[in-house]
Amino acid sequence: NGHLIHPIDLSPGQELSIDLSYHSQGLDEWRYSFGDHVNQVSDFELVMHTDFAAIDFPPDSMSPTSRTRDGDAWTLTWKYNHLLTGTDLGMILPARLNPGPWVGKVVTAAPISLFLFFFLLFIFSIVRNLDLHPMHYFFIGAAFFSFHLLLAYLVDHLIIHYAFILSSAVSIVLVTSYMRLVLGTRLAFVEMGLGQFVYLVLFSYTFFFPGYTGLAVTLLCITTLFAAMQFTGRIDWNTVFNKETS
Repeated sequence: NGHLIHPIDLSPGQELSIDLSYHSQGLDEWRYSFGDHVNQVSDFELVMHTDFAAIDFPPDSMSPTSRTRDGDAWTLTWKYNHLLTGTDLGMILPARLNPGPWVGKVVTAAPISLFLFFFLLFIFSIVRNLDLHPMHYFFIGAAFFSFHLLLAYLVDHLIIHYAFILSSAVSIVLVTSYMRLVLGTRLAFVEMGLGQFVYLVLFSYTFFFPGYTGLAVTLLCITTLFAAMQFTGRIDWNTVFNKETS
């Protein structure tokens, strides 16, 4: 937020080129601001060279007018002849994944994945005419959440990917070994194991890609709805619910 003032005397008609440069460092993001308010800019050109490929721009910032990729580097250019703007230019700097906040996001979204898993399990029990007691759902849910509980503590002691794999394996083993006693080996390891892999492991793994998590969850919800509609399209729901009531 500083400024530089240096008087220069020029004769009438004299031209002078001035080159200004400076070094800066910081975290999170870098911005070039035109001012606090809307300002008019003429003959502006900013060229940015990055030494990383995963570029991203801050919210409320202008995208470059041209970009060129060279391997794992980018050359980004903002060039305007006349511009009236109050928006900055900027770049979000790449950072290592922070396990704490990441696990917090995964745990916060856990009820969504469990709901989808239970929803498909409920549909599956109707289609296959399986008699599942609420206690079965209770134990499945407890084993499901063991992934999140174990992951929250393992990330402090293991590499995050190792913690993720170990927590996933423990939760899947708990569910499949229990459902093997309830439904049999094939149903436990195929339907239940595959379902938990999708709704627990893949669902949680999308949080490694922050820009695509919302899209992935949306697609998973739509796919689940499609599967449920296809599986139950020929079911007489009046018969099903009358049977449950009786």
